[in-house]
Amino acid sequence: MNAEPFAVGAGPGSRRQLHILLVEDDPGDALLVEEMVADLSPQPRLDWVRTLAEAGARLRADVPDCVLLDLHLPDAHGLEALAEIRGQNEQVAVVVMTGLDQERTGLSALASGAQDYLVKGRVDPELFGRAVRYAIQRKQAERTSAALQASQMRAQENSRLERGLLPTPLLGADSVVEVVSRYRPGRDHSLLGGDFYDVVQDSTGIVHAIIGDVSGHGPDAAATGVALRLAWRTLVLSGVTGARQLNLLEEVLLAERADQQTFATATSLVLDPATRLVAVRRAGHPGMLRCTGTGPSWVEVPGGPALGFVPGHAQWPAHDVPLADDAGLMLFTDGLFEGRVGDGSARLGEDGLFELAQTLPAEQPEDFVDALIGQVAELSLAAGGLDDDVAILYLRWSDAMRRTK
Repeated sequence: MNAEPFAVGAGPGSRRQLHILLVEDDPGDALLVEEMVADLSPQPRLDWVRTLAEAGARLRADVPDCVLLDLHLPDAHGLEALAEIRGQNEQVAVVVMTGLDQERTGLSALASGAQDYLVKGRVDPELFGRAVRYAIQRKQAERTSAALQASQMRAQENSRLERGLLPTPLLGADSVVEVVSRYRPGRDHSLLGGDFYDVVQDSTGIVHAIIGDVSGHGPDAAATGVALRLAWRTLVLSGVTGARQLNLLEEVLLAERADQQTFATATSLVLDPATRLVAVRRAGHPGMLRCTGTGPSWVEVPGGPALGFVPGHAQWPAHDVPLADDAGLMLFTDGLFEGRVGDGSARLGEDGLFELAQTLPAEQPEDFVDALIGQVAELSLAAGGLDDDVAILYLRWSDAMRRTK
């Protein structure tokens, strides 16, 4: 008799009775298995079926811990039977049973996905119990390893998405702007959502910037955001700007979105160092903060609908916003102000965000941005934290530009 307890669980209080499904058409061999199971302690639950079809029905109704599989059945023969069982459920441990002259078949079964094999006529209760128990443990280890590998692959995919959504600004050595960017995921998903931004300085010294937010969360939204961000950078480098640029971005969105309800808000900027003017086009995106030494002010130019709302019919007019040498523009996605505050259902809102920004010193962009995110996050703690992703893009003229008169 097997001296080790024949049960599974993390401890004595969590052990449960094992469930074994025997697939065997020979009543004599089935009786021998029943006798060995009866010798195990605690005794597992044993169900017996005679055909692969019956086994499939049982697997769909009640998944056992282990399948004892004879490789010679009326409706399946050899490794075909193993493949059928694995096709029904890849999560269950399988121990195949072979004849005395078929040990090589047992080895082939191991290579084909079985956890162990037993040779009929050479099995005693102790060997039987050990084989079944170890097969279950090996299958559990396989599942754990597969889950770990899947987690690592997701982390790698997330890293690639992050690089696609949150790139390094493409600025030359003589950059005319300084950029501060931040990204913070919401509480319900470590995977990036559809928030994206980018900054590119062209060969003439003009600086182009965009911030956007694809509706939804998860891989689809993130992938669409990456597509939009890459398309935007390509358009800028190709010299396509203005309303034509947003029209083409909308076409990319329509081609990439997973469903017709997906849309994307965006604000695009064109910063001209010669005039100190910023041309702003707004597609359903929130306003922005203009920060100076005397504090922030709210800037929200007239705009058009979000990309994808009325495909082919929207207009996004440009509006010039002056940006003095001592000023900066902070753009953000709606996750910064749409989160709940306190222990009720109230949300911070744009007015609340502006009031909060006015209480913080704005002279140092990085300190201001970090302090604002920290204050918003603190206000949301009672409601469980920030609901949505937050992306922030802060731009101001570089030191060299501020010294230029």
